[in-house]
Amino acid sequence: MKIQWSLILALVFALITAVFAVINVDTVEVNLLFGTVGLPKILLILGCTLLGGIIVGSFGIFRGYRLQKQVKTLNAQLVHIQEATGYVFPETKPEELPAEEQPTTNS
Repeated sequence: MKIQWSLILALVFALITAVFAVINVDTVEVNLLFGTVGLPKILLILGCTLLGGIIVGSFGIFRGYRLQKQVKTLNAQLVHIQEATGYVFPETKPEELPAEEQPTTNS
């Protein structure tokens, strides 16, 4: 459900950006460090939006890569600890345990 809301919000943002860009079609001078360029505002707005999306997407991909690397490291540590101690995870779920063995939560 969270993905659907994210998709809906992204589509609404894209629609608002597109309408805003279409309204602004005048030419504007953009001063780059090495010279000036005349661009329509629509290209400038859409280009900046695309660049922002690429930057945010890159950070998301980097974060996902870093988290996957951390998960692999922690899984390797867990396997090492299990082999060293001989511990085996119980296969029963907490709700299937008798009342005296169920984990307690401190509220």
